[in-house]
Amino acid sequence: MTDDERDAFLYARPVCRVATAGPAGRPHASALWFVWDGTALWLNSLTKSRRWADIGNRPDISVLVDDGGFDFLRLRGVELLGRAEIVGEVPRRGETSDELAEPERLFARKYAQGRGFQYDGWHAWLRLRPETIVSWDFAKLRA
Repeated sequence: MTDDERDAFLYARPVCRVATAGPAGRPHASALWFVWDGTALWLNSLTKSRRWADIGNRPDISVLVDDGGFDFLRLRGVELLGRAEIVGEVPRRGETSDELAEPERLFARKYAQGRGFQYDGWHAWLRLRPETIVSWDFAKLRA
């Protein structure tokens, strides 16, 4: 995918899969809502989850966003690899944060029809500034 195609794809897809490494390197994958701001992937994660514990011990993650189905030539996706970093209060309760204003606006627009971001005291923000991005779009094989 071109950068513009990749960005449009990441803005539109609703769910990603986050892969972490747990104790003794055991892999763990989980589905999660996310937003892409053009340079970073923002994950709003439960703070009492295996994913959160894994990242606390080893922040290297892989995130997969894909779609397609049974038709090989419709498969496309993006994999983002790097280190997750905790941003803001843990758990998030609504303390003012200039750094979180944009991801929370994007999240509310994507998942709450723009009604505003809801703080629940259970989630907090992770930011992935990808070190590596790999994308594919098998529909381009038709050309």
